[in-house]
Amino acid sequence: MRKIVYTLLMAVFVPVAMTAGDYSTYYENLPVTMTEVTKPVIPANKVVLTDFGAKGDGVTMCTEAFKKAISALTKQGGGHLVVPEGIWLTGPISLKDNIDLHVERNAIIQFSPDKRDALKTDENGKPADRATPGIIASKRKNISITGEGTIDGNGKWWRPVKRGKVSDTEWSQFKNMGGTITPDGQLWYPYQLKSMPDVAADYEAQERMRAHLIRLTDCENVLVEGVTVQNSPRFHIVPQRCKNVIIDGVTVRCPWNAQNGDAIDIGNSQNVLIVNNVIDCGDDGICMKGGVGEAGVKAGPCENILIMHNTVYHAHGGFVIGSEFCGGMKNIVVRNNTFSGTDTGLRFKSSIGRGGKTENIFIDHIYMNNIKDEAIVFETTYWDNHVGAKKQEQKERTFVPDFTDIHISDVVCYDVKTGISAHGEKGMIHGIDIRNCTIVYTKTATDIAEECEITLEGVETRPL
Repeated sequence: MRKIVYTLLMAVFVPVAMTAGDYSTYYENLPVTMTEVTKPVIPANKVVLTDFGAKGDGVTMCTEAFKKAISALTKQGGGHLVVPEGIWLTGPISLKDNIDLHVERNAIIQFSPDKRDALKTDENGKPADRATPGIIASKRKNISITGEGTIDGNGKWWRPVKRGKVSDTEWSQFKNMGGTITPDGQLWYPYQLKSMPDVAADYEAQERMRAHLIRLTDCENVLVEGVTVQNSPRFHIVPQRCKNVIIDGVTVRCPWNAQNGDAIDIGNSQNVLIVNNVIDCGDDGICMKGGVGEAGVKAGPCENILIMHNTVYHAHGGFVIGSEFCGGMKNIVVRNNTFSGTDTGLRFKSSIGRGGKTENIFIDHIYMNNIKDEAIVFETTYWDNHVGAKKQEQKERTFVPDFTDIHISDVVCYDVKTGISAHGEKGMIHGIDIRNCTIVYTKTATDIAEECEITLEGVETRPL
């Protein structure tokens, strides 16, 4: 009887503790000093989306209902917009100060497959040359996206598909949608579809219009918690130049072959906590970006980033820095994470013209298995080979990558093609130590160029 009472008490009290917003335990015994994050402060006001004429039938467009609900809360100083169970078809949603978008269990925010719904128009009715992200906020404070529901970007109506990444059956399904196949037969674009109109003069122009699913720019006090974010036209969660950001307990998922299907991309942001998330995506899993050129320098570094207790299944890299990081990377701790089925585990990628400097990067207790290529890889000849891109020679030796002051320890990796790989000109990869690791490989233990200065200590490699 006492055991039953104790269990019931825990069921009551544990959720209260979780909502208290105390993240101090994550910051214990860190190798660098970091400012602890805090949850945004949201007023207690609450409205329900249905109060503004919305219907969760998957047919009725709810764009205006979202806009009116957020406006009503803003007039009250902010509060919680509750999205109840149902399928809520909508265009872009713009968050304001002090707003919590709360997506309840069995609620799906479904972004419209009609590309026209994602295009803003000017005063003359001319549409923008790029789609608006599904959820967007700029220069806002105290914003959150919470709940147990789902946010679906309907990305298949935007993303190109590489022939080599789909089966014959899947390729036929895409062709049955209509679309445009390139002359070499290697790419399918969702252009000239049977059921949806185009928004550009040709498939290449329309491809350039693809937007992210959740983009938060120059915001402060941000929380994304509990929701499932999936099927983005491009990247899924993108805080850019933000401060005090928490991404906690989120599931990010899309097809493994989704073009540019990054899960979480942190750009030039400070004081960020990424914990307890599950990721299965088409490109990089948890990625740090620092901008290109002088604009990246002006935006500042990714600084004071703590990444713990996340699981990454498919991704091009479990944890990634680059390829662009001209603004720099400073005080980043990655510990107690699992990568299972990623192409690479710890990936550091850049090139001349896109590089910056890394400082105080500490990575430990990473557990990997079934890694397709490398467990740990440094590359400084990477180029952004997105669909339609053409490789260009970098003539000026500016913004040269400087991967240094990186400390990796206690990594266990089972079943990887290559354990540790590093290639770059002298001075680009140096001051790096890898300690107390065990790597079980299928082809190559280490492939480290002599120009790269990496210290290995207590690293055990074994063939599978």
